[in-house]
Amino acid sequence: MSQQRKILKIVGIIAIVIGLIWFSRSYLNISPTEIKEWILSFGMWAPILYIFLYTVRPLIFFPASVLSITGGLAFGALMGTVYTVIGATLGAVVAFLVAKKLGKGVIKNGAGKVDQIQQQLEKNGFIYVLIFRLLPIFNFDLISYAAGLSKVRLLPFFLATLIGIIPGTFAYNFLGSSIVSKDPRIIIGAIIVFLILTIVPWYLQKRWKAKKNLG
Repeated sequence: MSQQRKILKIVGIIAIVIGLIWFSRSYLNISPTEIKEWILSFGMWAPILYIFLYTVRPLIFFPASVLSITGGLAFGALMGTVYTVIGATLGAVVAFLVAKKLGKGVIKNGAGKVDQIQQQLEKNGFIYVLIFRLLPIFNFDLISYAAGLSKVRLLPFFLATLIGIIPGTFAYNFLGSSIVSKDPRIIIGAIIVFLILTIVPWYLQKRWKAKKNLG
């Protein structure tokens, strides 16, 4: 692939991403309650629809947090977590594969440090992705697309994502389900759980960064 074609391909990908983000923010600005009511109107097909929406969500850059809270509102903390983990994992795989396809030929093997990092990702892809899923270091979709552009293999990426998103997913779904209960004690408990499962990873992230800088 010539340098000019490579540049045009990169520009095209950037233009598509910007367009999708604009579309999501302009036309898909709806609340979890509205989404919940629409999904539940499909009756027995509601869980399948929800999982499908979560699977295609990365392609339109719709906020993952909004859909996760919707899962708790619609299906409760337990089943909402199950459906969200399935949908989010499938969505991450879709983003991963799209990045693999679009990035093929755009990003070549680097030299020196870049090549060294790519080799580490290939060997330790599971650990890297698991840490990024457990700790809110980067945006969820950014991790999926970045992994697709690297040498991380699909199976380690899939397993690390599946395991790593469970705590955060439960926190969002529990928070959503507590709103439906209207019980102040459950709502307070859900907020506490949410704060613990978001602040602890944030604290560990800071410690990890500090240790990395010292090293």
